[in-house]
Amino acid sequence: MSQTTAVHGEKISLLRVLGPAHVWALGVGIVLVGEYMGWNFAVGKGGMIAALIACWVAGLLYTCVAMIDSEVTSTVAAAGGQYAQAKHIVGPLMAFNVGLYLVFAYTMLEAANAITLGYLVQTVGTMAGFADVHDKPFIVLTIMFLAWLNYRGVYATLTVNLILTAIAFVAILILFAAVKPWSNELLNHQAMLNGLPYGWLGVIASLHFGLWYYLGIEGTCQAAEEVRSPARSLPLGTMTGIMTLLIAATMTWYVCSGLMPWEYLGQAVTPLFDAARLTNSMPLMVLLFVGTVFSTLASANGCINDASRAWFSMGRDRYLPTWFGAVHPKNRTPYRSIVFLVPVALVFAYFAPLDQVITFSILSGLLGYTYMSLNVILFRRKWPLGMIKRGYIHPFHPLPALVLLLLCSVTYFAVFLGYGTQLIAMLIFFVVASLWFHFHRYQYVRRGDQFTMQWPRPVGY
Repeated sequence: MSQTTAVHGEKISLLRVLGPAHVWALGVGIVLVGEYMGWNFAVGKGGMIAALIACWVAGLLYTCVAMIDSEVTSTVAAAGGQYAQAKHIVGPLMAFNVGLYLVFAYTMLEAANAITLGYLVQTVGTMAGFADVHDKPFIVLTIMFLAWLNYRGVYATLTVNLILTAIAFVAILILFAAVKPWSNELLNHQAMLNGLPYGWLGVIASLHFGLWYYLGIEGTCQAAEEVRSPARSLPLGTMTGIMTLLIAATMTWYVCSGLMPWEYLGQAVTPLFDAARLTNSMPLMVLLFVGTVFSTLASANGCINDASRAWFSMGRDRYLPTWFGAVHPKNRTPYRSIVFLVPVALVFAYFAPLDQVITFSILSGLLGYTYMSLNVILFRRKWPLGMIKRGYIHPFHPLPALVLLLLCSVTYFAVFLGYGTQLIAMLIFFVVASLWFHFHRYQYVRRGDQFTMQWPRPVGY
């Protein structure tokens, strides 16, 4: 692999060193932890069947997200992903908000991963007879180590993610085969399934945590400025990523729902590890412990990568202080943005409950998906097919965008059913942030410097 260095006086930029496998590792690596923890809270809100319906409905939502992202990002190949798209297609205020959605979605997911890892180490330590093991030091060490890895360089970061994610995914496949789904020797779905204890309202409520199966696959867009061939690598990595997650999510539900009663599963912190414990197989327990640890590390690692790219892009465009828009002269990473977001993740990981941290991440992502459904419609309207070259064209337009908008609307109601106060508080926060940007920060923005894509004038302008 050859890496170019910046000549004196030349603007230092991010390195283009990534391929499709790294894009897959970034997307799936962030999300696969959703199979290891968090998704099962949907069981507590609606029951086993509701959680399965939520899994597939959320899968449809994220398939739409993946298709839309693959088209727009293969065309707008810039760091910041959806933020860069909003900047070019909608306008500054929308771009500022989308940038915040991305940063909070990934930073909160990073915090949730650190909480899970700390809990898992504490649980295993207690099982091994070490009663004095505490989770807080492991939370801090996890975030600090991964921030250092991201600081050092993107190629090493995502190569590590590729290895961790592959092992964590193989662990799910091995557990699925080990419980012998073709027999009733270990699985007992008839006894465990409980119908719909809260009716169809429970199905809607379970959509809240159904998103956790896939939340973060859109993070592949953040690598747009660092892949060698955006038109090929981004669609290929993103679409294979969502296929991987759909398979893993269905397998996870099938195994856990056949081994644990819904009352327990609905509040478990590490459901796949608990499933392995119920098989009474020490090799499986060790494997799923390793898989859970690796999935949390891969997810937190990818989250630091994505959140820092969004924050860096906003600083580079003067939406935030330009201090954040610096690139490390040797490592070629947005090092100031990486370091700045570390204490934010630590505060939430240290003091906030897991379900609230997950909800914060889900709501931030949901706001971003709502924007995406409108963004692709505007993109097609302003630059119709044939007007500019696209690396991928998503089919059935505008149906995916309309389906995505409908599913997002239903999911807002699902979140409101259990976390209405948090939903309202977050919306107020984003309104206040928008007012700050409009009346204070916007005066520093140089509109002409933002538009880096060599596109023709849009239709109607």
